[in-house]
Amino acid sequence: MNIHTTPQRTPAETALIDAFSDRLSLLPGDGTVMLKRDDAIEAIKSGLPTRRIESWHYTDLRRLLTSVPDFDPAAAAKAIAPTVEGSAVLPVLNGASSTKLPTVDGVAVQRLSEKLTDGSAAPGLDLYGADDAIGALNTAFVADGYVVDIADRTELDKPIELQNLQAGGQTHVRLAVRVGAGAKAVIVERQAGEGAALVSSVSQLLLDEGADVTWLIVQEQPDTATHLAQFKAHLGKDSKLTLFVMNAGGRLVRQEVVVKTTGEGADFTLRGINLLAGDTHTDVTMVLDHAVPHTASTEVIRNVVTGRARGVFQGRINVHQYAQKTNAKMACNTLLLSDDGEFSTKPELEIFADDVVCGHGATVTEIAHSHLFYLMARGIDEKSARGLLVKAFVAEVIEELDDEAIVEALEARLDGWFATHG
Repeated sequence: MNIHTTPQRTPAETALIDAFSDRLSLLPGDGTVMLKRDDAIEAIKSGLPTRRIESWHYTDLRRLLTSVPDFDPAAAAKAIAPTVEGSAVLPVLNGASSTKLPTVDGVAVQRLSEKLTDGSAAPGLDLYGADDAIGALNTAFVADGYVVDIADRTELDKPIELQNLQAGGQTHVRLAVRVGAGAKAVIVERQAGEGAALVSSVSQLLLDEGADVTWLIVQEQPDTATHLAQFKAHLGKDSKLTLFVMNAGGRLVRQEVVVKTTGEGADFTLRGINLLAGDTHTDVTMVLDHAVPHTASTEVIRNVVTGRARGVFQGRINVHQYAQKTNAKMACNTLLLSDDGEFSTKPELEIFADDVVCGHGATVTEIAHSHLFYLMARGIDEKSARGLLVKAFVAEVIEELDDEAIVEALEARLDGWFATHG
């Protein structure tokens, strides 16, 4: 006779289940939303993912998430200056959206709390798979965020910045954006804060035919925060999405990117920078579905690892049977600056079509002594020379954005990180 025992819950799992019971009456939602919340907490009750689950193999959340802070009603995060000057800012402060929002021509904004209350947000709360722990956590606890709709053929001359800021405790936010046919926009997703925190954030993007979007994720949580985030996008016919991800903080970070091409001619570009220091753990996991013919994608991830930091990039590209003429390329390049640092890379291609161009590659290196000697021989001290070489390694992907204001803003974030960890 086989006896199956349920593993004893960890303190973090117990804290999440207890917090749900305590907060259920405070969470907005009609009957449909509440049913989805119940399903989500049941997934958490089954246990946080461990390394036995393939997609979480390098980030054993059950082991790494050792504690969960309580919700802090007194936490008062404050809005900060936008990444790009002049941006229209939509702040979410400790999980609460603002009632005073900027007016932007062609852009309609609603508070997510209202969409949860009337139930219209319910379809967006579905999990994308059995191992969607971040989606389950967010669905269970999310109380606010924004729903943004950019009208057809609108061209924004300034970015929209979605700020998710925390000052300790727990924060669970959802951001949903639809970009209409032929519209063009730059959207900045800013994730930052201070204090011991557990943050979950889910961003959903829908691109209609011919839409062109540059979406920047700038994550600078403190080294006392756990940041669990998910970015999901559907690309319509002839649409173009350029996604730039910068991780420059957080004690435990998991950033998921889930993208699906649903229209022919769709083009997806991912550029990522992971700046890892101290005793931190950062995981970027991407799942990309090429579901229709004549689509393209390129992904380049650059990583800088120092101290005892540990990093992960998992990139999976699925080319469906009918997705002929797919062009997909993926590369992950890591610069190790410490003998104690680690970075794991797991590229995957699953191809069911026979007329495609697909490839992937990964490299790991240290600073070349010949390059260092070249700079020092010209009067540059060793620390400055190392800084120049590291910055050149990552700045290359920033410059691909080809927008002077954005490039300058992101390079300023780089300089801030190097000043602290260089």
